[in-house]
Amino acid sequence: MTIRNLDDLLAEGVSGRRVLVRADLNVPLDKQSGEITDDGRIRAVLPTLSALVKAGARVVVCSHLGRPKGAPDPQFSLRPVAGRLGELLDAPVHFAEDTVGDSARSTVDALADGQVALLENLRFNKGETSKDSAERGAFADQLAAFGEAYVDDAFGAVHRKHASVYDVPARLPHVAGRLVLREVEVLSRLTGAPERPYVVVLGGSKVSDKLAVIEALLPTVDRLLIGGGMCFTFLKAQGHEVGTSLLEEEMVETCRNLLERAPGKIMLPVDVVAADAFAPDAAHDTVPADGIPSHRLGLDIGPETVAGFAAVLSDAKTIFWNGPMGVFEMAAFANGTRGVAEAITKADAFSVVGGGDSAAAVRALGLDESSFGHISTGGGASLEYLEGKTLPGIAALEN
Repeated sequence: MTIRNLDDLLAEGVSGRRVLVRADLNVPLDKQSGEITDDGRIRAVLPTLSALVKAGARVVVCSHLGRPKGAPDPQFSLRPVAGRLGELLDAPVHFAEDTVGDSARSTVDALADGQVALLENLRFNKGETSKDSAERGAFADQLAAFGEAYVDDAFGAVHRKHASVYDVPARLPHVAGRLVLREVEVLSRLTGAPERPYVVVLGGSKVSDKLAVIEALLPTVDRLLIGGGMCFTFLKAQGHEVGTSLLEEEMVETCRNLLERAPGKIMLPVDVVAADAFAPDAAHDTVPADGIPSHRLGLDIGPETVAGFAAVLSDAKTIFWNGPMGVFEMAAFANGTRGVAEAITKADAFSVVGGGDSAAAVRALGLDESSFGHISTGGGASLEYLEGKTLPGIAALEN
């Protein structure tokens, strides 16, 4: 696989040239205040943007935010992101009120060398996510008109066949940004010949969301540690009652087959924190995993499980973690995620946090990001890469 990168573009010279950068600025916003609650994805694209600014490019940034329905929706405006991006770059970011309309054209035309503009949400336009290649292509034509070169630094979107990710690179000289290049290099280490023992920790809500990656990883990993809501379907497959815990009944037989195929490789919780309700102040106790009361639901893994997982992780040389161990947003049910995350940081291993809720948990729990080998910005993209799928955005960058 040959992908030209940002250094190749910089070597050619970008001073005075318009460079269209696809970033992933899909940050969480507070529903009441509209303020950004986690700016990790904005910070992740700074190395690429700063390098282009320093080289004198006229930088046009585009991104999506949330899931608007192909039309403008104020709650998904990128305006707050423009403000925060300007603070981090220590320079004004000129904001276009639309994506490819009059405001976008005038904003881009007014850029001077070394200045940055941010276009309004890509998904305010039906063409961005359309499954019709002609409709997508027409929107890509409009976007591509804003650049003389294209940089993809949105790893969190490379698994989407969207106009800004898949179609625009076909219309402009294209390279991978610093972030995308780093993500591909890191994940290639996991799919190549990882140093062993190779331990994978999977959490999150549903087995169905992670089934493909479990199937892909099971033959290659040494241990697979399973927590989060998905563990209850596995516990049910072992014949245990799980009370009112999250359960995918249709996946029980699949989980039973996975356990039979890899005896001793999959490690499940031995105790869980079971609560009366899904609420931060719900009454709760730690109970054995095979003794969850019928009226209670599991919301976290218990301390014995954390200790057992930590013991396995302490010997690992390569670790991949995707998905929280419990409802970490509620303090009473955050100890499992915190304990496993801390165990990962203490291991003498190359560790990768697989984006999404896991990356959010690292920041929400105040853990030192630098103690992990790499924190991915793309949950879905990182999983699909490990599954061996072709990612449209990466394929579009290949020469």
